[in-house]
Amino acid sequence: MALIKSISGIRGTIGGRSDEALTPVDIVKFAGAYSSWIKRRDKTGERLKVVIGRDSRPSGDMVNRVISGVLIASGVDVIDLGLATTPTVEMTVTGLRANGGIIITASHNPKQWNALKLLNEQGEFLSDADGKALLTIAEKSEFDFSEVDKLGRVFPCTTHTDEHIRAVLRLPLVDIDAVYRANFRVVVDAVNSVGGIAIPRLLASLGVHVVELNCMPNGQFPHNPEPLPEHLTEIAGVVPRENADLGIVVDPDVDRLAIVCEDGSFFGEEYTLVAVADYVLGKTAGNTVSNLSSSRALKDITEKHGGQYFSSAVGEVNVVAEMKRVNAVIGGEGNGGVIYPALHYGRDALVGVALFLSHLAQKRIKCSELRAQYPDYFVSKNKITLTPDTDIDEILRKIKDKYSQYRISDIDGVRVDFDREKKWVHLRKSNTEPIIRIYAEAASEEEAAALAKQTIELIKN
Repeated sequence: MALIKSISGIRGTIGGRSDEALTPVDIVKFAGAYSSWIKRRDKTGERLKVVIGRDSRPSGDMVNRVISGVLIASGVDVIDLGLATTPTVEMTVTGLRANGGIIITASHNPKQWNALKLLNEQGEFLSDADGKALLTIAEKSEFDFSEVDKLGRVFPCTTHTDEHIRAVLRLPLVDIDAVYRANFRVVVDAVNSVGGIAIPRLLASLGVHVVELNCMPNGQFPHNPEPLPEHLTEIAGVVPRENADLGIVVDPDVDRLAIVCEDGSFFGEEYTLVAVADYVLGKTAGNTVSNLSSSRALKDITEKHGGQYFSSAVGEVNVVAEMKRVNAVIGGEGNGGVIYPALHYGRDALVGVALFLSHLAQKRIKCSELRAQYPDYFVSKNKITLTPDTDIDEILRKIKDKYSQYRISDIDGVRVDFDREKKWVHLRKSNTEPIIRIYAEAASEEEAAALAKQTIELIKN
């Protein structure tokens, strides 16, 4: 059993002892802290409201009921979306001018996990400072519950997904006519979660013929829900067998998007953002942002269009902050997370799908041909387990000394860029596990693996 408390919320496995798993006691504690936190932020004195949505995992209804009870007891109204994608909850927070939102999802974790992802009034994840403030409230049990005449109420909302889709379709860069004319045939693997509701509905609005695969939102994940090639062997076979133009894969809460080409090959999770950015930058001049562990292919594409690329610390909240700072027109993370500020500041597979299909339709080429237009980079992902006496700061300092002649970023661990060779290595301590993550990227798998191995040997020595 596991329970992880972080600045962005709480996640853990269902069943077990309090403070060792995600139990109702722990849910009450964090939901109470969250309600107290939003009350302290409110300056209007008006009745507060919070948007709640969940993915399809079996524990979602139970967690939702507990959270709703706590918010009601705190005098906060609940806008209950029921089954909803993470970006849908984010957009509903701002659309209804709510005081915050709680997304009940453990994202790509297996079904025995669940989590409370916490949003501020902008529909964005909490900052480091806000997250720490909430954790302090939780640890001190500083909860503020209401008298009987001031209890909150629950308001079910069933229009949220359609409103999200309509907002996507209104975007000027979503070329509905071109996608209709392309007459795409698309296989959708939604891992039996909320993407099975939202993605086929979006595609139908674009005139796409949909072949549904694992689109029943019952929470019974048919494979590991993280959209990586090793987990997607089924759809890789179905796409060519169905003579489909491409396959679309989303994770359980639909903030990550992976593409399968018409021949069953993988477009690459790093290249979802690259392709969408190529399309957006071709229409809208501007800057881009991704995190330090994302492919440099985005930098190449950005500079091709005359823009400037910036990197941030790992984590959506950090990417968003940097995008706002540099006024980026597109950004995200290399795990298939597309952030398009013209819609909202959050990873959103729905807008990623619409922009990707617009790009492909206007190009009038096959999906595999589109992928061949982008530079090839390969990432080697590794980790080292830490011991209690490991001095991480000393390790990072020595890495910086070793590569001091190269371009170094230390905003999140240490990243060394070997610009002339077009390769990099990034070391950072995990926020959730006692490990150091080592990511290396180069123009070949062998070179990336060699760079990672060399770095690991430096650490061990």
